[in-house]
Amino acid sequence: MPEYEKAMRPEDITRLFVERSNAGDAAGVALLYEEDAVMAYPPGELTVGREAIRALWEKALANGPRFEPEQPLPTLISGDIALTSTPPRDGAGARAQVVRRQSDGSWLRLLDQPEFVPPTR
Repeated sequence: MPEYEKAMRPEDITRLFVERSNAGDAAGVALLYEEDAVMAYPPGELTVGREAIRALWEKALANGPRFEPEQPLPTLISGDIALTSTPPRDGAGARAQVVRRQSDGSWLRLLDQPEFVPPTR
């Protein structure tokens, strides 16, 4: 298994996600999540656990999509928990993640809401 760079700041996770996704590395993307992480994707569903997240990204990355870095909004940190978010370049809602500091000082995603869409009225 290759040696992966760890996210030493909560904001590092977004950069590492883009790098690994653009390399087609679903296993590397999954390693940015805690073992029991929950991802609100596909829309209207939950993907639970690192292995399920890896499988989801394996399918999503099969067609070689390209991701562009998004400028993060200010991170909110309280002890070992942080909230990270980015406004998508396409203006479609927002993205937010709850991340947790690990025993080695690195950060991993615990909850991932990759897209918020405005509610329909």
